Amino acid sequence: MATGESRVTVWERPRAEARALAKELRPRQWTKNALVFAGLIFSHQLSHLTPLLLSVAAFLIFCAVSSATYIINDLVDLERDRRHPVKRNRPLASGALNPALAKSVMGLLLAVSIPAAFLLAPAFGVVVLAYFSVVMIYSFKLKHVVLLDVFSIAAGFVLRAMAGPAAISVTLSSWLLVCTVLGSLFLALAKRRHEIVLLGEGAGHHRRILDEYSTLFVDQMIGIVTAATIIAYSLYTFSATNLPHDRSMMLTIPIVLYALFRYLYLIYQRNEGGSPETLFLKDRHLLVTILLWGLAVLLILYRPWAA
Repeated sequence: MATGESRVTVWERPRAEARALAKELRPRQWTKNALVFAGLIFSHQLSHLTPLLLSVAAFLIFCAVSSATYIINDLVDLERDRRHPVKRNRPLASGALNPALAKSVMGLLLAVSIPAAFLLAPAFGVVVLAYFSVVMIYSFKLKHVVLLDVFSIAAGFVLRAMAGPAAISVTLSSWLLVCTVLGSLFLALAKRRHEIVLLGEGAGHHRRILDEYSTLFVDQMIGIVTAATIIAYSLYTFSATNLPHDRSMMLTIPIVLYALFRYLYLIYQRNEGGSPETLFLKDRHLLVTILLWGLAVLLILYRPWAA
């Protein structure tokens, strides 16, 4: 009987560590990397096989690099995460994942993905390397610098948007860049606000930089960025040269407005917003709105009669 129990133990431990490793790679956060496809869609090349395959490859490479950065960030914040009410459940902080195994997987992901990025397209490789560099600087330095911590988080989204056009060798739309910058700042500020509210008066004990913020200060910035995002997106829908000349993209403005207002509702009425990728999947209203916006964009851009 003891032999049977030991066999179960021998097999169960690798399985548990494999599950912990899969969780540490944060596959839910790969949804952020869908921004890579923005360049493909808005350059009207979604129906072309080669750009589509290049974009899929770029997405997979970004997933590998981003997962490696999550491991590095968790290793750097290991002790702080153990004192955090939510982050202490992460695989490394909880002890479910061996740090040595995490480091090995992180090294393997980087050793494969970064060279692959340059093989896919040199410009794409530069963007991926820039993304990795920004995350590293954030993990070791900028997360402790007021405002720059938020801009660093937003920069990750912006570089994802830049990666798509770089992978398929098309020009990055200035409007796409502006809207991504503002939208990513909105999400980053919402994330910071959620952390301040969650940790309360002891926020600074978990991360000193949180003492530099207040809910009033963050709320003012969220208000400014929200207004700027609405204005920028609205101008984009009837000013961008890569959109149909009949300005039908303006029909998506109410959808974007509802998505922003729904997110604000979740931030202020439900004290959520700490994890955008989880919120998008968990909140049915928000998920349906995003899917509706995506469908509307595809119908407007790829309808046969588009002018």
